[in-house]
Amino acid sequence: MISNRNGLLAFACALFAISSLAQTPNEQPIRLHPQNPHYFLYRGKAVALIASGEHYGAVINGDFDYHKYLAAMDAAGMNYTRLFGGSYVEEPGKSFGIRRNDLAPERGKFVTPWARSTDPGYAGGGNKIDLSKWNPEYFTRLHDFLGEAARRGIVVEIGLFSSQYGEMQWNLSPFKRENNVNGTDAIDYKKVNTLENGNILAVQEKYVRKLVHEVNAYPNVMFEIENEPWSDRTVLADVVNPYLWTGRDQYPNSVDLPDDAAMAWQVRVVEWITKEEAGLPNKHMIAQDCCNFVYALKSALAGVSVVNFHYAYPEAAVLNYGLGKALSYDETGFLGQSDDVYTRQAWNFMLSGGSVFSGLDYSFSVGHEDGTDTEPNGPGGGSPELRRRLKILSEFLRGLPLVDLKPGFDLVKHAGGVVTHTLSSGSGEYAMYVDGNGPTELKLSLPAGEYVFSWMDVVSGEKRDGKHSGGEWVMLSPAFKNGMALRISRR
Repeated sequence: MISNRNGLLAFACALFAISSLAQTPNEQPIRLHPQNPHYFLYRGKAVALIASGEHYGAVINGDFDYHKYLAAMDAAGMNYTRLFGGSYVEEPGKSFGIRRNDLAPERGKFVTPWARSTDPGYAGGGNKIDLSKWNPEYFTRLHDFLGEAARRGIVVEIGLFSSQYGEMQWNLSPFKRENNVNGTDAIDYKKVNTLENGNILAVQEKYVRKLVHEVNAYPNVMFEIENEPWSDRTVLADVVNPYLWTGRDQYPNSVDLPDDAAMAWQVRVVEWITKEEAGLPNKHMIAQDCCNFVYALKSALAGVSVVNFHYAYPEAAVLNYGLGKALSYDETGFLGQSDDVYTRQAWNFMLSGGSVFSGLDYSFSVGHEDGTDTEPNGPGGGSPELRRRLKILSEFLRGLPLVDLKPGFDLVKHAGGVVTHTLSSGSGEYAMYVDGNGPTELKLSLPAGEYVFSWMDVVSGEKRDGKHSGGEWVMLSPAFKNGMALRISRR
């Protein structure tokens, strides 16, 4: 337990942050839209969430100026960001080949949810961690971050836990025996997020309940149980391309799911969240990270509202649409620095029925919290230009009657040399992404009526409008490269 003095300080900071929120009285937290649970209801509007954001370390990295970051995200029209809660941290300059990594604070700069002890020896610099005491500095930063994000209309997914991936990250974990003064059990890192983790389980429960309690007043929050739980506890479920000669069952062709031990632990984490919120005014959505690429999930965990995929194919949205949950492209960014590939990913997923697109943007780093670090910085991209393009997508989605839309398969009879993904209202509203290069001929079938249509360049945002009567229609597109959007509306 923290001291009375520290507790009063943290409480005062929390009250200040909460009182400064730009929200109406009794504002409801973001939730699934009751008319269409594939989108969200937030501040009275149906919304989809679009982002290309920093590597989740904004609060735990003491060197990171999150005020500049949130201002840059707001200016770019991004309405979503991910944030790791502090139970996981990475090695500077080494983890995943990321040279300037927000989630890897420099020595002594890791701001943990727990207080530091008086004993030296934490592997990441500074004193060991005391898992029995809370850190007022962390909670001041957390409340400040969430409050400013709320004022800017930015929704925050708080990742409570993450896989460790290997000894490098585990050696920095607050839960590892050598990094704390609490005598946590010496276990293999692959058991950390299972029910077989010894006395670490009780520490994890207190941490979850503390974070859930602290952020209850914020309307712009959802919780993710664990980031990439399949990475430490892998079960091969499928492959993307069964015709590969080599590497067929390996990343990036394998579809890996978490094993039973990982899933049982996730069930327990959901119980901690829901039990803690049972006595609090607000209830927040919970997200479950499913797998990479594409998979038809049998069911989501009880209490889960958002199903997350990483490095997703658009089919991940189509195959899981029947779950009646929000479907999230929760992370991408391992395909080099080209803005084109991430632009295409976003349009393909969102026009397939997706609810969230979130890119991992390496242009955000310490000293470049405005997102202008465009030198090579690991396995992905991100840039002001990419965020400008994603703003075009976000504005396109805001102009649609989202609650009326779902994936549609009756409009397009044939699309020569391109791939199309379409949302349809069933009553004359269509939104389509045409992926590839054009011009192309689209053979369409529209119900009787008069229609207006608009082609939109997804890079420039320029539009070309026209009219058409319903029925069978061979439509010639404008010339385009790397995709184009089309909206058709019955007059």
